[in-house]
Amino acid sequence: MPLFALVLAGLAIGFERLLEWQFGAAGVFGFVLLSVGVKAKNIPCSCIGAAVLTMLFV
Repeated sequence: MPLFALVLAGLAIGFERLLEWQFGAAGVFGFVLLSVGVKAKNIPCSCIGAAVLTMLFV
């Protein structure tokens, strides 16, 4: 179980670094909003994060 959590944390950090490298601070901000919204089951926060990431991808 601790190995799984460590691997998952490593993947999350790697994905965050990729977003920061590719899209800058706005990408990290959108990813954080999306992940916090999903964890807290807060629909407006999730939607704003998804919209920020979508605008960056387009």
